[in-house]
Amino acid sequence: MQSKIRKQLVDAFTNAGGSYLSGQFLAELIGCSRTAVWKHMEELRKDGFQLEAVRRKGYRIVSTPEAITADEIRLGLHTKFIGQNIHYQESVDSTQKVAQRLANENVPEGTVVIAEEQLSGRGRMGRQFHSPKFTGIWMSLILRPNIPLPKAPQLTLLTAVAVVQAIEEQTGITPEIKWPNDILLNGKKLTGILTELQAEADRIHSVIIGIGINVNQQLIDFPEELHSIATSLAIEKGKKISRSSLVRTFFEKFEKLYIYYLEEGFYPIKLLWESFAISIGKHIKARTLTSVIEGKALGITEDGVLQIEDDSGEIHHVYSADIEL
Repeated sequence: MQSKIRKQLVDAFTNAGGSYLSGQFLAELIGCSRTAVWKHMEELRKDGFQLEAVRRKGYRIVSTPEAITADEIRLGLHTKFIGQNIHYQESVDSTQKVAQRLANENVPEGTVVIAEEQLSGRGRMGRQFHSPKFTGIWMSLILRPNIPLPKAPQLTLLTAVAVVQAIEEQTGITPEIKWPNDILLNGKKLTGILTELQAEADRIHSVIIGIGINVNQQLIDFPEELHSIATSLAIEKGKKISRSSLVRTFFEKFEKLYIYYLEEGFYPIKLLWESFAISIGKHIKARTLTSVIEGKALGITEDGVLQIEDDSGEIHHVYSADIEL
């Protein structure tokens, strides 16, 4: 009940666009007394929201906390379903694990698990993903697309496009995508994406997309072995970035692309992905579990499979590999 009231209040301030909302209006909205409204406002203050209360005008939110809580994300969020149901925890082993449990509990599509810290963040092939507290965006998104099982990897590529678009809008920086799931800035890793399925042989129950974005880390925040290969938006931009604003923008970009994808198919997403790809047209090396393929990266197929043309002119289709540029 408490979380429902908080959501109603935050949604009301979002829709108010910076205008004052009277205590009477808020009391009628959430079905309580004006004294109870005051108590809810005090709870928001304790969570870091800076509120202004003016007699005969009401309340308005002046500034929001640095923390990336569900309330902070919802303030100003304009989506139909992506991010409308947020499970926030300050510290988790892995947002993917929490999302898997919630998906089994049949939470609605678009539900997001977000945390300030992951103690056991994971990347592709079981690799550790470094995700320290209060610096980045560590979240998992639950989807329930009605698509054939083989098309699920396309959602990784769609997510990469949405991340790049959100970063571009929020910072003016345009990162590059390295197939299949890394986003780079100046050749260093900025974002990792991990897509996992809950499915039977013929149908998808859920797709869980884990997203880790390095936002406000400084070099000292990374382990020494990552100094030469990892970066953050703050390092590249020279100033802190609002994590909650970036999350909101990502949700809005993702929802637009996702709906378009479900209606029109993968081809428009393919074109967008290739426009941001770092490897297209370049000589690359793809290390698969069984071999190493070298050649020119031609692009991706309609199914999101990487195509590489070797020196003999043979075209190889790469489904999973580590790419070296």
